[in-house]
Amino acid sequence: MARACLSLGSNLDPEAHLRAAIAALRARFDGVQVSAVYRTRAVGFDGGDFLNAAAVVETDLEPEALDAWLHALEDAHGRDRSGPRYGDRTLDVDLVLYDERIVDGPGHLRVPRDELRHAFVLRPLAELAPDMVEPRSGRTLAQLWADSPERDVAMEAVPGFEAG
Repeated sequence: MARACLSLGSNLDPEAHLRAAIAALRARFDGVQVSAVYRTRAVGFDGGDFLNAAAVVETDLEPEALDAWLHALEDAHGRDRSGPRYGDRTLDVDLVLYDERIVDGPGHLRVPRDELRHAFVLRPLAELAPDMVEPRSGRTLAQLWADSPERDVAMEAVPGFEAG
């Protein structure tokens, strides 16, 4: 079994989509842990605020198969891939880390994900799995967050959000 770190986000009916995504993760994978949920501004485009969270799962899937499963989950929630890369979305679930492996797979699959540098990905993952090592740097998520230039980015915890 491998340990995979995921980033979850939505800015279209976000509470419903995040709850449903977390329920689907728990139905498929063992040992699912979910971070606090944060409200953040859209990055890379002018759009509505996002709700972002992180999850750590134990998986028997290889990175390519896990990525395909996550894409199917996004599609099941109406993810529209026809528009610009940065835009409003019902659900975005990215494979950020997979054990300490480096994967440069087909299409967009790249682990660790470059988005790990953003506060909306790094902060919840660092809180959830502080000792997980980012294999390109050899540093833990806690160390990366401590030194992040985005530590001051506004991220409001969503009170009373029950991930399920």
